Amino acid sequence: MTTSETELALETRTGLPDTLRVLIDDYPREAWEADPNFSGLIRFWLDRHLMFRRLAGTMISEAEQALDAAMEERRYGAHLSRYGSMFVGELHGHHAIEDMHYFPVMKTLDARVARGFDILDRDHHAIDGHLAAFAEAANATLRRIAEGQTARDDIAALLGDLNRVQAFLNRHLEDEEDLVVPVLLKYAPTGLV
Repeated sequence: MTTSETELALETRTGLPDTLRVLIDDYPREAWEADPNFSGLIRFWLDRHLMFRRLAGTMISEAEQALDAAMEERRYGAHLSRYGSMFVGELHGHHAIEDMHYFPVMKTLDARVARGFDILDRDHHAIDGHLAAFAEAANATLRRIAEGQTARDDIAALLGDLNRVQAFLNRHLEDEEDLVVPVLLKYAPTGLV
């Protein structure tokens, strides 16, 4: 990986470089919904991102509650199983559709931001690794709970994993929105439904 690629890696970057944010000046976040090209696709996309943020936040909050003994571990385990499975499965599906269908089309619409879609694709692979680590830690926690053992240490470790996943996911989602939504508003491609 070159220095520039290292700086753009999900785990190290603080945002997209200005060269890839050329459309955000013309299409700032606060004006998206009022734009005549704000479509059902954009609303759906943003709602999916909100769902991922909420699921991560809920799992973090519930891990904290379990550690504070404000939530019984068995109940916590049931919630973790449901929310964790949804989080991992829905993210994988969302990223697969973006990588195979949406990003290849959007990449052709504006050469100035095409490289950004390669960065987002690399993010997806990085997030896969973080999700795999989260799933492994979650499954270990769930096994300990199912065995009737105290899972406090496992939950504490899982909370650390969740905080890392949430930070990387938030960085990715924000950068993706700053790239994708302005492209969709500017070009309103008809083939992306």
